[in-house]
Amino acid sequence: MQEPEPSEPEATRRDAGVTESSRANRGWWDRNADEYQVEHGTFLGDDRFVWGPEGLDEVEAELLGPPEDLKGKSVLEIGAGAAQCSRWLAAQGAHPVALDLSHRQLQHALRIDGGAVPLVEADAGALPFADGSFDLACSAYGALPFVADPVRVLKDVYRVLRPGGRFVFSVTHPIRWAFPDEPGPEGLSVAASYFDRTPYVEQDDAGHAVYVEHHRTVGDRVRDVVAGGFRLVDLVEPEWPAWNTQEWGGWSPLRGSLIPGTAIFVCERS
Repeated sequence: MQEPEPSEPEATRRDAGVTESSRANRGWWDRNADEYQVEHGTFLGDDRFVWGPEGLDEVEAELLGPPEDLKGKSVLEIGAGAAQCSRWLAAQGAHPVALDLSHRQLQHALRIDGGAVPLVEADAGALPFADGSFDLACSAYGALPFVADPVRVLKDVYRVLRPGGRFVFSVTHPIRWAFPDEPGPEGLSVAASYFDRTPYVEQDDAGHAVYVEHHRTVGDRVRDVVAGGFRLVDLVEPEWPAWNTQEWGGWSPLRGSLIPGTAIFVCERS
C-alpha cells in the first residue's frame, strides 16, 4: 500500500520561543539544504561573499574593512550555510571559522572544499568559543532572522570578539514584513501591520513548528544591537543593481527598484 504524501505545512502567525524556533529551523535547513544549494549555488558561488539577494559583494562593500586588512584576522561566520563567505575570507588571508545550526548545510561546505575551512555545528545563541577568540564576525542572512532572542545572540557574539572587533550582519529589511512575500506586482501593496512582531510560523498537522522567522522593526534591531553591547556605526540598505535580473523568493528587480529588501547592520565592540 502506498504511503500518503505528507501534507504541506500550514503558514500562520503565532508565538514561537527560543527552543521551538531553534529546533524547527535546524530541521528545515537539514531537509532543504540540498534544494537551496541547487537553486542558489550558482548565484552564491563557491567562494563569494554576498550580503543578500541584491548581490552586494563584500569585495566592493568592504563592510568588514578593506580586503588587504583582513589578512591574518580571525573571523567567525555565523549561519554560514555552505561557507561561501568563509571561503572568500580565507582567500584574502583571513582565518575564518564557519558555524551553522544545520548539519546538512555544513556537509555541503565539505563537499565544496573538503574541509579546508574549519566548520562548527552549533546554535548561534550558545557559541562554543572562549571570550575574545575572534577579530571579526559576520552573518549574511544567517541566524538573526530566525532566532526568538536576538539580544542573546548579539551578547554572545560580543563575548567572543576582541575589543574593537566588528560584527556585520544582514537580515530581511523589516519593511518587507508589511508586504506579501511575492516578487511580482502583488507584492507591492501593504497587507499587514509593520508593527506586528508576531513570528511567521509554518507548522505540521500536529501544530509543531517546522519553520520560524521572527520580525523586528528597524528600531527593534537598533535597540537589540545596543542591548547586545555594540555600537552601531552604519546601516546599509542595498539598492537593486541593473545587472541582477534574477528573482529570489520575494526579492525581484521589480520590488527591489521600489522598496529595500535587505538591511545590513555594521556594529563595533567597545
